[in-house]
Amino acid sequence: MMMKSNLQEITKPLVNWFQKEKRDLPWRHTNDSYKIWISEIMLQQTRVEAVKEYYKRFLISLPTLEDLAKVKEDELLKLWEGLGYYSRAKNLKKCAELLIQNNQKELPRDYTELMKLPGIGPYAAGSIGSIAYQLKTPAIDGNVLRVMTRLHEDDRDILNAKVKTDYFEKLQKIMPENTRDFTESLMELGALICLPNGSPLCEKCPISFYCKSYKNKTMQIYPVKKKETKRKIEEKTILILECNGLFAIQKRPAKGLLASMYEFYNMPNYVSEHDLKKWLEEKKIAYQHIEDLGNAKHIFSHIEWHMKGYLIKCQNKDNIDLLWTSKEELEKKYSIPNAYLKYLKRILP
Repeated sequence: MMMKSNLQEITKPLVNWFQKEKRDLPWRHTNDSYKIWISEIMLQQTRVEAVKEYYKRFLISLPTLEDLAKVKEDELLKLWEGLGYYSRAKNLKKCAELLIQNNQKELPRDYTELMKLPGIGPYAAGSIGSIAYQLKTPAIDGNVLRVMTRLHEDDRDILNAKVKTDYFEKLQKIMPENTRDFTESLMELGALICLPNGSPLCEKCPISFYCKSYKNKTMQIYPVKKKETKRKIEEKTILILECNGLFAIQKRPAKGLLASMYEFYNMPNYVSEHDLKKWLEEKKIAYQHIEDLGNAKHIFSHIEWHMKGYLIKCQNKDNIDLLWTSKEELEKKYSIPNAYLKYLKRILP
């Protein structure tokens, strides 16, 4: 089939396909900018299926901008627990507080003003603008970049900011009046058809007639992404200290990785049971039993935690200056990062 040269040609078939094939997702049943904003922030770096229940629970607890502005940080982090990248939740609250302080009842209806808000970058501003407000503001995420670079056999590094800027400008020029469906159709195409790792379902693609990589069978080459910097590995020993049904936790610093969340006491590097017993003696912590909980690993964007865990049954809480909490409070009140999930399951099976 003869290749089309005008990108405008993709808009109608793409939107038509989306309207027939789109997934039934809860945030697609609203035009409320608040609800759309929450969904877009949750969906960043998180699978769609994982977000559904969090989204519903979040909006039950915090149905309005005012509710989000007033919520206590610990309660907010508990609602977010398991989604990861907790700075996203904190920026949601900062943003809500700022808007309420300025007597604004909704997010700005302007791309530039959206970009000024905490935690809202070009992608979020584009998606909120085009989905909630019908602005011609493309949302360029990994799915969209994959589609666009395959369409054009574009071998530029997608981590280069200029690539995103170029496609923002190209897509902005061809956006139809129904900006919502167009924005979501590109995202949906990347999620369902133009799959990563060289495995796209090209025969089902509504715009394959335009795609250079489909014509030349080079789909597996795109997108081009430079090798990421190797993650730093940190070894840690996690101690679950238990005394009479209570468990010791501590709050992490207000800044940095997993800021302001709660965690089990931990020590740098791997500690053997022999050395752990010596440490307990030095700290004058009386104990009845030590159980080896095995190893676990958690991967962040730039760090890997390699962990070794122990459950220590303490005889009393003397000399342990930590926050002691029950199983019920651990489950309902305090936000423990997913990094500790293996060890948390030992307490909350």
